[in-house]
Amino acid sequence: MAEGKKSFLLYCDILYTIEKLSDEQTGILFKHILKYVNDENPILDNFVLELVFEPIKQSLKRDLKKYENICERNKINGSKGGRPKKPKKPSRLIGNPNNPSKPKKPDSDIDSDIDKKIDIKNILINNQKNFEKEVLSFKNEYDHNLLKAFYAYWSEGDEKGRMRKDFQKTWETKRRLVTWKNINRNFTK
Repeated sequence: MAEGKKSFLLYCDILYTIEKLSDEQTGILFKHILKYVNDENPILDNFVLELVFEPIKQSLKRDLKKYENICERNKINGSKGGRPKKPKKPSRLIGNPNNPSKPKKPDSDIDSDIDKKIDIKNILINNQKNFEKEVLSFKNEYDHNLLKAFYAYWSEGDEKGRMRKDFQKTWETKRRLVTWKNINRNFTK
């Protein structure tokens, strides 16, 4: 093993070979591996264990060669001065290049926010009134309580001035009322 190297890789796939050995043979093989990686040049007198050890020995040699190549590469890189030092200050600011050096102060005008909320509320109220007129246009065909429940459900608004019906992919009030009546009939039985 390389001088100064204190560890080695033992691959998991040798388990399939090792399982076929007895516990005594496995112990002998493991001790042999440890002696081999510590450069004691052990000798096996068991032919089966020699056959099992040979692929392990070859993988240890390959890994040692990789290790030596990495050490050599690091040695060359170190002789070049190592990794460049990081600058204390970044050479340029990271982020949006169009970002102003002095950002605007936040809007402290509460009135504009309140005006927006009032506008949204007015939009919702207008939408609900229009929808109410549309629903009431069917008062000759449907019961008043059914229309009232239908309107209450579908006119529910959110903070952006939209009603529940606005979230539907398709909407036709007449067809929705037919479905509403059929569902209502099923629940009242």
